[in-house]
Amino acid sequence: MDLAFYKSFMSEEIRDEGRAEGRAEGRAEGLLLVLEVRGIAVTDEIRTKIADCNDPQRLHQWLQRAATASSAEEVFTEE
Repeated sequence: MDLAFYKSFMSEEIRDEGRAEGRAEGRAEGLLLVLEVRGIAVTDEIRTKIADCNDPQRLHQWLQRAATASSAEEVFTEE
């Protein structure tokens, strides 16, 4: 059995994409949880914005803001 594919650049790229997607999903879930626990209203529009975001860095930034924000607008205000 030839295992060369599993060691190839293409295989590593596929794994990296899967890891990034997993990080994004985890951060999106965490962000929604923090907003919920803090009693910050999450509209359908905000929920969709979070779910559609696949950028782990942006989600991380929103998650950090959610820890101290008093409203959803503070979380999603672009700098």
